[in-house]
Amino acid sequence: MKKLIFILFLIFSQLSNAQCAMCKAVVESGGDTSQAEGLNTGILYLMVFPYLLVGVLLYFIFKYRRKFKL
Repeated sequence: MKKLIFILFLIFSQLSNAQCAMCKAVVESGGDTSQAEGLNTGILYLMVFPYLLVGVLLYFIFKYRRKFKL
C-alpha cells in the first residue's frame, strides 16, 4: 500500500511541475510585464486561502482541546 501511494505521489508531482513550466513559458513569451505581475498576484491570491483554512481549523482544534484539558 505504501509503495502505491509513493508511486502515485511521484506521478502527480511531475504533473504539477509541468503546469508551473507552462505558466512560466506563457509569461516569458509575452513582452508585457503587467501580464506577469497579474499572474503572480493571482497565484498569491489562490495560495492564501488554503493557509487561512488550515489556520482557522488549527485554531478551533487548539481552542477545543484547551477547553477540555482545564
